[in-house]
Amino acid sequence: MERVTFKILFYIKKTRIAKNGEVPVMLRVTVNGLRAETSVNVKVDPSRWSALAGKLIGDTRRDDELNARLDTIRLRVMKVHRQMELDGEPITAQRIIDKYLGREDKPVIMLLDIFREHNERCRKLSGNGMAPGTVERYDTSYKHTAAFIAYQYHKPDVPVTAVDHRFITDYEFWLKTERKCCHNSATKYLKNFKKIIRIALANGYIAKDPFANIKFRLDEVDKDFLEDHEIKAIMEKPIAITRLSQVRDAFVFCCFTGLAFSDMKGLKPEHIVRDNNGALWIRKKRQKTGNMCNIPLLDPAKAILDRYKDHPECITKGVLLPALCNQKMNAYLKELGTICGINKEITTHTGRHSFGTSVALANGVSIENVAKMLGHSSTNMTRHYARVLDKSIMRDMAVVNSRFTAPAPTSTSASFSGTQNSTPPTPQQANSECPASPLEQSVLSPNSTPSTLPASPVDNRPQTSSRSQPPATTTPSPILITLPKGGHVS
Repeated sequence: MERVTFKILFYIKKTRIAKNGEVPVMLRVTVNGLRAETSVNVKVDPSRWSALAGKLIGDTRRDDELNARLDTIRLRVMKVHRQMELDGEPITAQRIIDKYLGREDKPVIMLLDIFREHNERCRKLSGNGMAPGTVERYDTSYKHTAAFIAYQYHKPDVPVTAVDHRFITDYEFWLKTERKCCHNSATKYLKNFKKIIRIALANGYIAKDPFANIKFRLDEVDKDFLEDHEIKAIMEKPIAITRLSQVRDAFVFCCFTGLAFSDMKGLKPEHIVRDNNGALWIRKKRQKTGNMCNIPLLDPAKAILDRYKDHPECITKGVLLPALCNQKMNAYLKELGTICGINKEITTHTGRHSFGTSVALANGVSIENVAKMLGHSSTNMTRHYARVLDKSIMRDMAVVNSRFTAPAPTSTSASFSGTQNSTPPTPQQANSECPASPLEQSVLSPNSTPSTLPASPVDNRPQTSSRSQPPATTTPSPILITLPKGGHVS
């Protein structure tokens, strides 16, 4: 428990001298170094006052009466302090002075009282503007707050004025260490707690917002999703246990519709509509946001609904699928994943992510249409579901690969890759198959005029070029050039 220092002192105020020369006696109370002062309606002769003893020094009857009065005041102040300790009230010097003088003190507003009042209002609004899950979350936050106060302060409750920056940081540390909450879970509980502090601030219970310098930040979480072969493995797995079979069907239904658990559990016949073309659709407002979902009913989801149309639980509750609570569903899905050999953390929300990623986006559905089916108000929310699958990368890169794949080599090109023909080529073949030399290029240029020149020996060996030339569109007919002996062409 925090140690509290407490002192009482009587002194005279020499600056306020009356006409008869007397000065007033003042009472000073000090708690943990903080002072509060007030007058005790006693005036004395300053020459007969002892500052060290805090009382009058004299042998007159009036001196004894004034000293006795000061002792009575001291005892009353000490009694007030003791009673505040027994009641567990926050002790300050000003509060002690106010209680001694009988001033009407403001009632102490306790933190958990505000929290309980808020949660009672939420329960009355459940289903009428507030989701039941939100009410449950605030109840859990209240339990954590009460447990933290008992752990940290050894009290059942604390005044709301005791909540400061240190209180919040200690609360966050307690959630992460004692309750083993991850960063995002602790942040969500602190956000719920912040609403209670904002209520106290709006009602004037506190003067300063302790969350003023605290910024919340959630860590990015990479949610697991199932690929198409994993969804198929769950669908085709023979399951003889009824509870696992029902959980499997409900989960597969979420994989092909993208519904969250609460929306799947509350799906009713009036949410299934038929369009002008005879196709079935799910048109339902999301329980979380109220946004409308427009989802075409695929054949696997339609088969599951047909399977449970005569189920007793569905008929009794007026729903389309029998569903357990979310906690049990997640436990059974973990067991189902182990049976199917899927090494992923599967929850009811995994089905929604699997629909957005593997069923819709990986098969070419635009992100705008996925956002409409998932009930998102913005595509920025849908981008959390836009995962890139390996098969999508391979499909796109196969197109790129086809553009850079070389065609199969022909027989003509193979003859020049190192295989010599048994019959040497004729001069016409050599001239037509070998690239022209610089000399021949100059002779064959369009600006040159052909002339009759003596014949020159022609090398019958096939010529190869170290640098490959692009194939010509048309092959010119061979031309024989005769040069004079010892002549040259300028």
